[in-house]
Amino acid sequence: MGRETGQVRLRVVDNTKAITLLDHAHQFTHGAAIVNTDEYQSYKGIDRDHDTVSHGVKEYAHDDDGDGFYEVHCNTVEGLWTNIRNFLRPFKGIHKRYLFGYIAICEFRRNLKHVTPAFISKLVRTHTFYT
Repeated sequence: MGRETGQVRLRVVDNTKAITLLDHAHQFTHGAAIVNTDEYQSYKGIDRDHDTVSHGVKEYAHDDDGDGFYEVHCNTVEGLWTNIRNFLRPFKGIHKRYLFGYIAICEFRRNLKHVTPAFISKLVRTHTFYT
């Protein structure tokens, strides 16, 4: 999630091994990005400025530069996943084959700031009707 833009890139992945997460981080972040994560081992090796918080020792945010602002945290993205879980809850179960579509809707909904006539037109144009 971009701190400046608020834009997110969400993908369903087969696993959370380092190679998978690192590929995702490198593909969807700028080289100058600062990546904040928890201490999960698969995040080691991210080729970006990388700060971590240690949930294992009850650390959820810290002030990296001493200015009184706790800029190192992953609370925003954890809140995003809570929103996604709440979005999915009314469906009472989703087959994993279709999960990517629901996640794409969540990403699009998060990144879209305003529903405009152009958006509605594009949505209707790409919709497939079955008869």
